[in-house]
Amino acid sequence: MPVIESKYKPRFYFKNGFISTVYSGLIRRVSLNQERERITLPDGDFLDLDWSHAKEKSEKLIVLLHGLEGNGQRPYMTGTAKLFNKNGIDAVCVNFRGCSGEDNLKFKSYHSGATEDLEAIIEHAVSKKHYSEIYLKGISLGANMILKYLGERPTVPKQLKAAIAVSVPCYLSGSAAELHTFKNKLYHDRFLRHLVNRIKIKQKRFPEQLSVKALESIKTLMDFDNIYTSRAHGFEDALDYYTRCSSLQFLENIKIPTLIINALNDSFLSPECFPVKEAKNNENLYLEMPKHGGHSGFIDKKNVYYNEKCALEFVNN
Repeated sequence: MPVIESKYKPRFYFKNGFISTVYSGLIRRVSLNQERERITLPDGDFLDLDWSHAKEKSEKLIVLLHGLEGNGQRPYMTGTAKLFNKNGIDAVCVNFRGCSGEDNLKFKSYHSGATEDLEAIIEHAVSKKHYSEIYLKGISLGANMILKYLGERPTVPKQLKAAIAVSVPCYLSGSAAELHTFKNKLYHDRFLRHLVNRIKIKQKRFPEQLSVKALESIKTLMDFDNIYTSRAHGFEDALDYYTRCSSLQFLENIKIPTLIINALNDSFLSPECFPVKEAKNNENLYLEMPKHGGHSGFIDKKNVYYNEKCALEFVNN
């Protein structure tokens, strides 16, 4: 489909990508009552799912996937869930392995291309029987996972009707390079600190798979992906991980209506993360590239974000 002309016009002080990104990540608050469910994955590990429901019993469900080092309580998750609940649609906020406040059982955890976990989540939702329509929405890492899932399979469950991918680094190598630039140093260091603190726990539990020396050698996010992500999840190195898990190569195969919203001032995204050609060549792909919004910072009125409104409109059309 042709590229969509964006209607997003934030207030002047939120036109700055850094301000909108930081405000959305650190200052925004959304209150939502959630019920936690733990499911067992095929390999014996677990995932925690945080459910919220519409007032009336619904036949529709949106599955929400978070970004790097996020969780089911992040405002970009609960904001969408709350809006959909108000409009008669149930929501489940996924916590990836190790992201729900309790370390998962395995040495591996989660990554941008772990679509086997998303497949298990969707199968679980389908097993509940009463959901005839299921939608997917992901932010950043979770968005890449959704696009990869949709494009790498010949078929998906018939209940899957639409998907929304926001601030998606669909070309992981380029996005990784951007995160290592000076302009993103604050973000890079924050991500790295959280990631290293998390695998310190794993190092103590699995010393034969990750040595103290290897742990202490991690100085950058690339180091982290070379030393932990790739080894824990069956890749040769960081580059192999980025190459095999980038969703860009799968976009041409997506067969359900899918909306991508990537802001042009998102400092995490490289030029390849704006898949104009792929959108024009696939009638199921809709690409919107607002001038503003930063990384997941599409601030709008009454604490309902622009991308959340777009997601609701998209699934209702």
